[in-house]
Amino acid sequence: MEINVTVNGTPHTADVEPRMLLVDFIRSTIGLTGTHIGCDTTSCGVCTVLVDGTPMKTCTMFAVQADGRSLTTVEGLKRNGELHPIQAAFKEAHGLQCGFCTPAMMLVGSALIEENPDPSEEEVRWAISGNLCRCTGYMNIVKAIQLAAQNSTTGGTAE
Repeated sequence: MEINVTVNGTPHTADVEPRMLLVDFIRSTIGLTGTHIGCDTTSCGVCTVLVDGTPMKTCTMFAVQADGRSLTTVEGLKRNGELHPIQAAFKEAHGLQCGFCTPAMMLVGSALIEENPDPSEEEVRWAISGNLCRCTGYMNIVKAIQLAAQNSTTGGTAE
């Protein structure tokens, strides 16, 4: 089946098997490996990307369901060689450990900030509740998302 998707601003047309998962399409067909494969059951959230700006777990979504839609992966956050505020904040606030969950956490955080430019700690924790981190207590992840929100509204940078 032929699908047309825009990934990180670039249009892609590809023939895919109807049963191909979106995470496999992103990693294998498009070649973007920042989207990780974890549990294959939507439990861990490491496969999360933005589909038309909304965080979606791609391990149980078929690539054909993304036909005509716009996807943003972690690779698409960086613009013109500059880190996105969420990326800079994760760097500054030490919002990562092993990095396996980090791409999904950044994407969920960036979507939250788009919707709510000043999220409370509780709102951040709720937003990331579908994404598991096995290395941290989430404290620095929450701080990083709030720092990114602060820097996005003030026009500052986290570096």
